[in-house]
Amino acid sequence: MPQRQTEQLHAAARGLDARPIEEIGATLLAGQLDALRAVSSATVDIARGGQLMAEAVRAGGQLVYAAAGSSGLMAMADACELAGTFGLPPERTRILMAGGIPKDAAMPGDTEDDTQEAEAAASIIGKGDAVILLSASGRTPYALKIAAIARDRGAHVIGLANNPETPLLALADVAICLPTPPEVISGSTRMGAGTAQKAALNMMSTIMGVALGHVHDGMMVNLRADNDKLRDRAARMVADIASVPHEQAETALATANGRVKPAVLLAMGAPNLTLAEDLLTKADGRLRAAMAALHSHA
Repeated sequence: MPQRQTEQLHAAARGLDARPIEEIGATLLAGQLDALRAVSSATVDIARGGQLMAEAVRAGGQLVYAAAGSSGLMAMADACELAGTFGLPPERTRILMAGGIPKDAAMPGDTEDDTQEAEAAASIIGKGDAVILLSASGRTPYALKIAAIARDRGAHVIGLANNPETPLLALADVAICLPTPPEVISGSTRMGAGTAQKAALNMMSTIMGVALGHVHDGMMVNLRADNDKLRDRAARMVADIASVPHEQAETALATANGRVKPAVLLAMGAPNLTLAEDLLTKADGRLRAAMAALHSHA
């Protein structure tokens, strides 16, 4: 088998340990930037992945993130942000990580080969779910087993790998290849490959949020405001979108139980919360369309 790109030695790595610390830092940064540039070749497929995630959520399916090792940490980071950022019910997002989610700093490497664990973990996958699988090599047994089971059950498979023409990409309905160059620390895919994966996941889940109507003019209008910072952000969003004073925005938010979208409609003149919610339902949760409907209703 030819050596995978992620396992090769980086051209700038020879003599790395003998260089001044600041030069090592510059070399590492260059490696990260090169990894991010690799994401640009996959933007169309990333957008397709985001749309597929949105379709699964609309149809009542789950989002299932699955991976091992460093890729698992990238998956977990994205999955755990969806409830707070876009208001997705936490129980609709599942995280399958080889060996389980770490409780300390120990993360054994042999768990990525455990296909029996993968088979057991995949029991929660159902028809219509969107299963997001990550593997830098594209060959991780844990990820491949879950991908195969997901396909058999009628789930939608989104595969992210950093090596082209690999088994994971072949199993995916949406194949996202992030062709990152060799790591400055050979094989340490927590670095360049992980950075590219994190960027791709950020883009994909944000595209999902936009498609679901949870973003308006770059604002996360379906956020879960559960701390003082986010409550202030919610009030500022309502004030900005509805063009009303901050105090009026806070009053609308209180009436809407902290939800930004209906609060905007109330601040814009919707006579009651029932009408605001009805307008949003008819607009499929899209605030801009609901605002236009409110103008027509008036």
